[in-house]
Amino acid sequence: MQHAVGSPLPPPHQPGHGPAAGWSPAAHHPSGPPPGAAPGGPPPPAPGFAGAPHPPGTAPHPQGPAPHAHAPAPQHAAPAPQHGATSQHTHAPGAPVPPTPDTTGHIQLPPGGPVAMPSPPPGTARADTGATTLAVLLIGPAGAGKTSVAKYWAEHRRVPTAHISLDDVREWVRSGFADPQSGWNDHSEAQYRLARRTCGFAARNFLANGISCILDDAVFPDRPVVGLGGWKRHVGPGLLPVVLLPGLEIVLERNAERSGNRRLTDEEVARIHGRMAGWYGSGLPIIDNSQLDVPATAQVLDDVLARSIASPPQW
Repeated sequence: MQHAVGSPLPPPHQPGHGPAAGWSPAAHHPSGPPPGAAPGGPPPPAPGFAGAPHPPGTAPHPQGPAPHAHAPAPQHAAPAPQHGATSQHTHAPGAPVPPTPDTTGHIQLPPGGPVAMPSPPPGTARADTGATTLAVLLIGPAGAGKTSVAKYWAEHRRVPTAHISLDDVREWVRSGFADPQSGWNDHSEAQYRLARRTCGFAARNFLANGISCILDDAVFPDRPVVGLGGWKRHVGPGLLPVVLLPGLEIVLERNAERSGNRRLTDEEVARIHGRMAGWYGSGLPIIDNSQLDVPATAQVLDDVLARSIASPPQW
């Protein structure tokens, strides 16, 4: 860019320097007079410009038709600020910096902790389970309908509710999956425990952030090593267990509609169903949904949970 002859050039922009940093043309005149000028006198006018005399000690006023002679431009354009950075030429030091339009805020999430038992309603009022944040564990044999009921129940509540199936979490392991149908051993038990702990961690975090959670798992009453104790330890004492236990013929029919590794042999289904009968007399609420469809079973589940809140089961 051309400048008027005799107009000094500003220094290149550096961090902390620039037109707003106190630069002026008078401050950058050479200390010595130009050749031919009297010591202490004004500098001679530039060729082609009429220079008016001015008192000593005052800055000269350049004259001429060039409009930019009054506001010298930098020799090099200042680099554009990086993404998220602010220009030092537009914000005074210490002034609040407005966020850039594409900056996302940081949402502080409360950490998850052991889920506590929900408080029962005062007096004899029935608990409104549809508006209460709950942690529910739906137990039942393969083919009991626990996953279908849990999904429906979660989708039709008035408060945010998540559904976690232990079988789904366990199948997150793609390579090296220990299928329980191939035999229960240390490997399959370790993956079951890991999946259960993952479900419990997720449930705690959902509840800590105001989101209810219903989990489903085939928990056996005669296997303490993979029983309710682990669920209570990973979720908290406020977990509400409910058992779905339809008749054997219903379970066999539903199992026949399955495919893949979720479908079991009839012998295995009958064996699991027989072991689940041990929940009778345990103190846990049991729903026989042999003659109930999914919406009706979800309604019964709400009734059972309201009683559990008023009088928590001992387990």
